[in-house]
Amino acid sequence: MKKNYHLVILKKPYLDAILEGQKRIESRFTKTRRYAFGRVLPGNKLFLKVSSGPVCAVATVAAVKNFENLTPKQILELKQRYNHHIAGSEEYWRSKMNCRFGFLAWLKDVRAIEPVRIRKKDWRAWVVLTEKENFGLLKIDAVKKR
Repeated sequence: MKKNYHLVILKKPYLDAILEGQKRIESRFTKTRRYAFGRVLPGNKLFLKVSSGPVCAVATVAAVKNFENLTPKQILELKQRYNHHIAGSEEYWRSKMNCRFGFLAWLKDVRAIEPVRIRKKDWRAWVVLTEKENFGLLKIDAVKKR
């Protein structure tokens, strides 16, 4: 299976919680189907970037669960079942109540790397990296060693 790479943009408190081992699941919920939906697979590599800052960690996807046609009730159930590993605030979950799509990615092999600044100017919070669009990340030592 081809190894896929992703750029994941996170707010600082969430990235810190991942690095400290307190947050072991990255969650993404959207109102519409986004490009990353269904394209995140176990074994994929993630570059973790702090919002408005550098890429400063890497991780591997251990497992993934995808959800479609979500209802507010189902989102509440996901919160109750997984929030101890997602570390979402009440405000986070409130903002996701009307989302119809989502996925949970369990993280393993999380490690900090030397911060790497990239030139990314759009608002995407999750980017599936390609040969053409990879911000130079596929060339860094943290990837080559894995």
